[in-house]
Amino acid sequence: MRLKSEDSLLLMVDLQAGLLPVVDGGAQLVNEAGWLAGVAELVGVPVWVTEQSPEKIGASAPELLNMLGEHQRFQKQYFSAMGETDFRDALAATGKSQIVICGAEAHICVLQTALDLQSAGYSVYWLSDVTASRRREEAALARERACAGGALGVTADMVAYEWIERCDTETFKQAHQALLKRRSARPLTFY
Repeated sequence: MRLKSEDSLLLMVDLQAGLLPVVDGGAQLVNEAGWLAGVAELVGVPVWVTEQSPEKIGASAPELLNMLGEHQRFQKQYFSAMGETDFRDALAATGKSQIVICGAEAHICVLQTALDLQSAGYSVYWLSDVTASRRREEAALARERACAGGALGVTADMVAYEWIERCDTETFKQAHQALLKRRSARPLTFY
């Protein structure tokens, strides 16, 4: 059940400019998602972004897009990204089996996408610290429902360090330095 970078895809669902101001912890979601996307780029994990009706809700948050390297963006009308043929076909073509999912709103678009991914046979990893709704209790229930269906609850740190695997590489050093900046923490003395 461990994540492997070669099997993974990071899916950011609807972290949009018009939605984030009303989502519980919206700025923190962008910060965590941006850091994990940076790690994904370091280890070769594709980053995909969806936007629900961007003409109404706005495009992805500019501050998030500024943190992303190479990524693929999909616009959608279905709440579940899997309802969109172009998304579903592109995902199947990647050969990836582990989908790390995050975004907003947890109880609508993220949940429906996660459930449909599971139904299609993908292993789903629910980023608990990077998935939210306007109301905290709805995000908690969405995570509970996704996990009851087989998703695994994870954090950005758990995912990043499973992808990296070792502490004696340049990749680890780069990711760890970015983590320290993100948290304004002191370095761990044993590394």
